[in-house]
Amino acid sequence: MFNKTPSAPVTEASPAAPVRLTQLAHGGGCGCKIAPGVLEKILSKSAPAFLPPQLLVGIETSDDAAVYQISHDQAIVATTDFFMPIVDDPHDFGRIAATNAISDIYAMGGTPLFALAIVGMPVNTLPLETIRLILEGGESVCAKAGIPIAGGHTIDSVEPIYGLVAIGLVHPGNVKRNAGARPGDQLILGKGLGVGLYSAAFKKGLLAPHDYDAMIASTTQLNSPGQALGCLDGVHAMTDVTGFGLLGHLLEICKASKTTAVLDFAALPLLPNVLDYAAQGCITGASARNWAGYGQHVDLDEKRFSETGKALLTDPQTSGGLLISCAPEVVTEVLSIFLQQGFDHAVVIGEIVEGPARVRVK
Repeated sequence: MFNKTPSAPVTEASPAAPVRLTQLAHGGGCGCKIAPGVLEKILSKSAPAFLPPQLLVGIETSDDAAVYQISHDQAIVATTDFFMPIVDDPHDFGRIAATNAISDIYAMGGTPLFALAIVGMPVNTLPLETIRLILEGGESVCAKAGIPIAGGHTIDSVEPIYGLVAIGLVHPGNVKRNAGARPGDQLILGKGLGVGLYSAAFKKGLLAPHDYDAMIASTTQLNSPGQALGCLDGVHAMTDVTGFGLLGHLLEICKASKTTAVLDFAALPLLPNVLDYAAQGCITGASARNWAGYGQHVDLDEKRFSETGKALLTDPQTSGGLLISCAPEVVTEVLSIFLQQGFDHAVVIGEIVEGPARVRVK
């Protein structure tokens, strides 16, 4: 059941004065994440915790979810994800946040079981109907994933926050981590890039209606191919691209796998018109923070790649696509799984080679 933190008496906001959700948030979507360099410093000071042997995946490689084995053929997958809105439509906000959270289960090769809602709302600012629509949006995505929202927790907060704790199951032998990439592997990305650029354009009032529709379609598409990909032995590593951008999450694979990635910039799948928005300066602050946090681990010819190109590589993706490192012989099968489930942006974007934990952009 939902737990509610006591707060001051609720006075419902006047419906005559509509409030834009994005105006109530200092950041939005996965761009709200603490910068990767700052997060690394915080976690590096943490004391080692008790690690039972049943904990198959913890915090050691910054993976998408924790995995805890409960029997010979079953392990629990657990994750939590929440953020502030990148859109003003409350139903869309709920859908995006729920999709983003559940996709972490798929990124581990798991099957979602149920979810708990995380709700922080400025109840004296937002109309109660707006808050209801956010929750209904999240419920609609959970219904699409075939899982219930079995409870949650609510607080009265200054900024609107919504997300889920998502719980799933996976066979221990099918767990896909961001570790395990091997030299010779091909890299596949499942969704087009540019959500952060779209969101920045939206805040500036520059995002065209058809591009808004493309953003919603991408951010509410569940990464369900992860279930089937978890069963393929040739898939060696898997994660999803979210707040740290393509470079950041690819670097996590390289660090965890002790390999180098070679990224083909020309092969990257893009959402429509994203480079045009970048050229207009529609770049999030999180993009610069991302580069500051990990740019020293990237080989990139800054004379060849403009700020626009760099912004695309570091662009925070809210509910972004799966990033796969797989053996060359299963590339066709991986792409077929994506295509069968409606992921027409899925494409090979590079390869894994021997070397230190770096990304080379060509």
